[in-house]
Amino acid sequence: MKTKKWSAAAMSLTLAISLSTEVNAKPVVESNSKNGVYYEIYVNSFYDSNGDGHGDLKGITKKLDYLNDGKPNTKKDLQVNGMWLMPINPSPSYHKYDVTDYYSVDPEYGSLADFQKLTKEAHKRDTKVIIDLVVNHTSSEHPWFEEASKDQNSKYRDYYVWADEDTDLNEKGSWGQQVWHKNPNGEGYFYGTFWSGMPDLNFDNPKVREEMINVGEFWINQGVDGFRLDAALHIFEGKTPEGERKNIEWWNEFRDAMKKANPTTYLVGEVWEQPEVVAPYYQSLDSLFNFDLADKIVNSVKNGTDLGVATAASSTDELFKTYNPNKIDGTFLTNHDQNRVMSELNGNVNKAKTAASILLTLPGNPFIYYGEEIGMTGEKPDELIREPFRWYEGDGKGQTSWEAPVYNVGHNGISVKAQDNQKNSLLNHYREMIRVRQQHDELVKGDLKSIQVDNSQVVAYSRSYKGKSLQVYHNISDEPVKFSVSTKGKLIFASEKGAKKVKSTLVIPSNTTVIVK
Repeated sequence: MKTKKWSAAAMSLTLAISLSTEVNAKPVVESNSKNGVYYEIYVNSFYDSNGDGHGDLKGITKKLDYLNDGKPNTKKDLQVNGMWLMPINPSPSYHKYDVTDYYSVDPEYGSLADFQKLTKEAHKRDTKVIIDLVVNHTSSEHPWFEEASKDQNSKYRDYYVWADEDTDLNEKGSWGQQVWHKNPNGEGYFYGTFWSGMPDLNFDNPKVREEMINVGEFWINQGVDGFRLDAALHIFEGKTPEGERKNIEWWNEFRDAMKKANPTTYLVGEVWEQPEVVAPYYQSLDSLFNFDLADKIVNSVKNGTDLGVATAASSTDELFKTYNPNKIDGTFLTNHDQNRVMSELNGNVNKAKTAASILLTLPGNPFIYYGEEIGMTGEKPDELIREPFRWYEGDGKGQTSWEAPVYNVGHNGISVKAQDNQKNSLLNHYREMIRVRQQHDELVKGDLKSIQVDNSQVVAYSRSYKGKSLQVYHNISDEPVKFSVSTKGKLIFASEKGAKKVKSTLVIPSNTTVIVK
């Protein structure tokens, strides 16, 4: 039996709006089924439809109008184009990244019928649904593993990776963790990268690959538009040439099967590594999360000094395109595995607005982590970065209670209700910036070129598409800036009052974004 010896990547990497009439128009972006702004949802925390304290699929369906009401001219929805649901399969854990049944919904979240209803209602609003697909490992409570661990002759034995006489049982993973674990139900040791409760599947076994393709096809038949592929680097040892080759072969096989089931299936992978490691996976996938760029954005805004945002965006764009000219960058600020961006920014709402403005004017598909748009805070451990979404600053209909919040408590303005009708709120800033993005092909699909300005407090770049061009300037400091620009264009957007362009001089208030056309 083959021994799986590889190391995982480190896990601890760690309104006032002044607009031209263009911004009040309907979205004019050319349609592409994969372009759009996506909203990441931890279902358990989002909206509770039945009063049991847990968020559920019916709750998301009930609150679809918050995400996208399907009416381009309204201003009370976020107007996102899609949502990514964190794992919805049955699981013994709260986070559900250890699956016990790939073909059903965890009863806490609802049923397959509830999921089908959600996708149907989302599609009516032209909103896509992608789900987390966790195929690197199962739960140790999955029936496959329970049988395999008890019976060496089981057909499921080779679904997993077992030690042989040559195995070094003291082998450590890349962050020093034990990777070989004693079989709880019999003799032998099995491989589990993350912990003993998550035994790795053996993708050298054709039956495992066939099973996971069946899983993907099953969910496409339930209405999903694509998948967020968890731990895409770790199927084999992704940081070795052989492991990288085998990983890409697998993801090519999976991609081809999913495209056959639905040609528009959107695949976005998690490869939490440096761009050089990420890039080859664009041979297989539509998008990959750009962790390097996310760090640049957050740290630049946090420090008030540009650390090379446009350069990072441009260089990764060029690198990724060498593997896939049609790639769509997966951009974000922070996600469910990281301290929340508002905590990274020390609760500064103005900086949070600026970070959002940068995210929503860069190339790629921006992913917004639930609660980011209202300024929710949270730091590790993981439960505290996944606290209940705040519809209100207290109890109320639909508010989840599975976890007692530590960070998002009290009357501090961090809720949908508190910010909904507040013109200058962070929530309304997100709503407006998403609309600004969707009204310009340049911002959705245009090329990016860094603009050199003689001021380290300004992040500047142009976005160009089919002969049209926009220049975007972000003052990420707490003081107004004034500098010369070469363009003769007109100031068409400013995220705060006080911005002006007089001939070749541009004045931008603190923590403000402007667009020149």
